[in-house]
Amino acid sequence: MIESMKNPGYWKDKRVCIIGLARSGLACAGLLSELGACVSVTDDQRNHTTVTNAEHLKSQKNIKIELGQHSPGFIKGHDLIIVSPGVPDSAGAIIWAKQFGIPLISEIELAGSLCPATVIAVTGTNGKTTVTTLIGKILEARGEKVFVCGNIGTPFSQEVPKMRDGDFVSLEVSSFQLEKIVTFKPKISAILNFSRNHLDRYKDMSEYLEAKKRIFMNQDHSDYLVLNSEDPHLRKLGQDTPAKVVYFSAKDGLNPNQAAVLTVGSLLGVERDLSLKIFREFKGVEHRLELVAEIDGVKFINDSKATTVDSTIWALENITQPVILIAGGREKGNDYQLIAGLMQKKVKELILIGEAKERIKAALGGVLPAQEAVNLEEAVNKAYLKADAGCCVLFSPMCKSFDMFSDYEHRGRSFKQAVYALTKSRV
Repeated sequence: MIESMKNPGYWKDKRVCIIGLARSGLACAGLLSELGACVSVTDDQRNHTTVTNAEHLKSQKNIKIELGQHSPGFIKGHDLIIVSPGVPDSAGAIIWAKQFGIPLISEIELAGSLCPATVIAVTGTNGKTTVTTLIGKILEARGEKVFVCGNIGTPFSQEVPKMRDGDFVSLEVSSFQLEKIVTFKPKISAILNFSRNHLDRYKDMSEYLEAKKRIFMNQDHSDYLVLNSEDPHLRKLGQDTPAKVVYFSAKDGLNPNQAAVLTVGSLLGVERDLSLKIFREFKGVEHRLELVAEIDGVKFINDSKATTVDSTIWALENITQPVILIAGGREKGNDYQLIAGLMQKKVKELILIGEAKERIKAALGGVLPAQEAVNLEEAVNKAYLKADAGCCVLFSPMCKSFDMFSDYEHRGRSFKQAVYALTKSRV
């Protein structure tokens, strides 16, 4: 409810323009409308998602919508712009907003300014979803009211009206979401790891790291920063903050994700034995090393969340069977040579899809057999034909999904549908 939020009256009659009408844009628009703001939403795409979301918003008052383009006239005259994470600074709408002198913020900045709950924010190149989920589970097991949201799938701004003082938020945040925070201040922030990623958006690794570091830029001596002591990029970041810095490392049979969760849990007073019990019971998250089916002794694993080479390296290192790997999608500046040695040891054959297939094949085709597929269904069928009993067909793309799918979840569901179709054909 509005009355439980912090300073909700600030937004009444504010003229706010939201750039982007996917999940976070839809949630922002609904929240601001409820708070009495005059809301405009613009998206340069006119597709099923944006049209459906626009129809949903038409039932609410004080919302203007522009689809299929951005125009300077639509941007001009607002008090504030909220930028969806997928919109880069090179977009015309952002350039016009800056020319008009309109302040720019992100969706998590809006939600954070209203949030009455204690926020634990998690970022890193890999493992964010698993760690965010597990933090939520250990707090729930202790009897707390906790909201698991952010980049994990459910927007922060969609959940914030339900929150109360004394609740907790386990929030997955990406570098894109952090680019335009102003006052966002989590009680606990965690950076899990840092490796090459998003070089289609950032000019170099240094700029990418600066975006990640924004997670703790507003923290003070009353807050905590949790860092991976085994990551050379992160060890020295504790010098850059007045927050209390706590390091974690994988030991005592724990993997890095579990070690990070255990450290956060200790700061929140969660008993170690309770956290370890949750780890034993945890079945994993959808689209991250998710076992879909086993057909004629061949396991099919959905790892659609893997959009980086490092994510696929992690997947291969955690699979013991010989692998037929399905990969590819939209390029994001990955160095595929980093995985070549592990591919030789673990992968029998590579099936490639999407815009990046030629680049991946050029980098890895000399390391192991590689063939192309027109779509994901064809890739699944080709992989099955190459797999012997005891093998694993792993879908771990190493790329973004946007060449063929709306997001990694859509991509993962499509993989599962292709596997289910194959299962039915074998009956």
